[in-house]
Amino acid sequence: MTERKPPGISFETWADRQIREAEERGAFADLPGKGKPLPSLDKPYDDLWWVREKMARENLSFLPPTLVLRKEAEDALAAVDEAPSERVVREILSGVNDKIHEAIRRPPPGPPLNLLPFDIDEIVREWQERRDGTADEG
Repeated sequence: MTERKPPGISFETWADRQIREAEERGAFADLPGKGKPLPSLDKPYDDLWWVREKMARENLSFLPPTLVLRKEAEDALAAVDEAPSERVVREILSGVNDKIHEAIRRPPPGPPLNLLPFDIDEIVREWQERRDGTADEG
C-alpha cells in the first residue's frame, strides 16, 4: 500500500522521493515496453486516446445500435460469398434476419434502420448461381 504523505513535507518532494526509492528498488526495471518508443508518438494529440484504445482492446463500439445492425447485415452478405454450403448461408442470414425483425418490432435509439429482412431463398439462389458459374469456369 502506498504510504501517506507526512505532514510538513511538500507534495512534490514527497512524490519525488517515492519515485527515486522505487527506481532504486528496481520497481521500474521490467516494465513492458521498456526502451521502446511510444506507439502514438508521431500521431496528433487526442484527449480521448485512452478511451479509443480501451474500446479497440475490448472490441466495443460507440455506434448507435441501428448502424451496428446495418454493418452486421453488410458483413453477413460478405460472409455469404465465402460460405461453404447452403446450410451455412441460411444460418448466417437467418441470424441477421432475427435481429432485423426485432429492430423493426422495437426500434432501437438512433437513426432509422432502413433495412428489411433478407429474402433468404433469393440470396441462396444467387449464391448457387455464382458458385455454379465459378465451378464451370475453373
